Amino acid sequence: MHPRRPRRLLSLLAVVGVFISTAAIADAPVLMVSIDGLRANDVLQAKQRGLSLPALTAFLHEGSYATGVTGVTPTVTYPSHTTLVTGVAPAVHGIYSNYAFDPEWKNDHGWNWYAQDIHVTTLWQAVHDKGGKTASLMWPVSVGAPVDDNLPELWRSGADDDRKLLRAVSTPGLLDEADQALGVYPQVKSYTAEDDARRAEYAAWIWQHKHPQLLTLHLNSLDAVEHEYGPGSPQANADLSRLDQVIGKLRREVTQNDPHTVVAIVSDHGFASVQHDINLFQPFIQAGLITLAKPKQGEPDAKPIVTDWQATPWPNGGSYAIVLHHPQDKALQARVRALLDKLAADPQLGIERILDAKEIAEQGGNPQASFYVGMKLGYESASTPLSPLIDTPHERGTHGYLRQHPEMNATFLIAGPGIPAGKSLGQIDMRDIAPTLAKLLGVQLPQATGKPLL
Repeated sequence: MHPRRPRRLLSLLAVVGVFISTAAIADAPVLMVSIDGLRANDVLQAKQRGLSLPALTAFLHEGSYATGVTGVTPTVTYPSHTTLVTGVAPAVHGIYSNYAFDPEWKNDHGWNWYAQDIHVTTLWQAVHDKGGKTASLMWPVSVGAPVDDNLPELWRSGADDDRKLLRAVSTPGLLDEADQALGVYPQVKSYTAEDDARRAEYAAWIWQHKHPQLLTLHLNSLDAVEHEYGPGSPQANADLSRLDQVIGKLRREVTQNDPHTVVAIVSDHGFASVQHDINLFQPFIQAGLITLAKPKQGEPDAKPIVTDWQATPWPNGGSYAIVLHHPQDKALQARVRALLDKLAADPQLGIERILDAKEIAEQGGNPQASFYVGMKLGYESASTPLSPLIDTPHERGTHGYLRQHPEMNATFLIAGPGIPAGKSLGQIDMRDIAPTLAKLLGVQLPQATGKPLL
């Protein structure tokens, strides 16, 4: 044998090995599970924090993981989850907040539920366009999405009547078929670990019986507990431990059904403890920038009516977008900026930073906003426009701060055939997650600004 031939053979085998590894993950079925509010370090430092999370920490040596995920501005659920399925910032995909913009207070605290408001291609659409099947449960901004088997997140009051609403906006027949097989699907506006466990059972059933190439699942009990009791509280840790069991069971079930499955665990934001509620609506009302109708005689507790507005806050947890009715009005810009500077000078109000339109664009944030108010950690936007300027917090934990805060770091874990084992991806951008999954799915996201990580 020629002495150089073995080297050539080894090189050929190495190339073939790379090809086989790449082929193993091309067009792979993908399950993406979002654990709302899961802080990256709760997994990375689970042992140091006294947490037993065998299912989640298994990803650290069986797959690849980020040491942290820099999220979007604001670091809240609906903009973040839309970035997770598009690979672009809110300024591009069009979901700027959990709540629909409502300067006249008419929408009864309506959320951005509807996929028609997303301006770019989603993973669901990309898989659908290639002829693949998709499924989704409780994913934000998914009502009317191009999903074959869809149980979206949408509620009105949390009463039993909401099940009729869910049935009306879900894939026809899916809820009844799954209910018959598994029992009653949880109330959408109910966020307990038990509810999440039931939703995971529904996801496993859909995976087994509908065979999607992509399934997205949103679990939000941890977020609810962290809001009520604070991140790292005994209640939050107990909920996370129960969710770890849910993830372990779900991963076993889907991979037993299809061993080629890639499982990605993501979150939308981190969390911070809060001590103060700050209501910026009050100074805007007092400054004459928001005009309210006077209550009718004998109806002092009637719902307030906005009769006019020139500038209004748009709350997002640890931040406020400030929207001007006429954003090109220089005098109005100066008037609002002067008010914001005055508020920021008061240390009791906990304002950390005021962004102008250029800085908002650099953050990929809300292009409708002329200014953006970033609060200090420990301060959050008020729950109602007529609450006091400074109030006792209604929650003990929140998010929605500017994306640079390490406390807002989200989570990314991924494992499956072809995924490098024990690989740290370092600190990543949330926009990189959708392109990474698109590559595994063998589809394209033409507008994505993130890059594949694997």
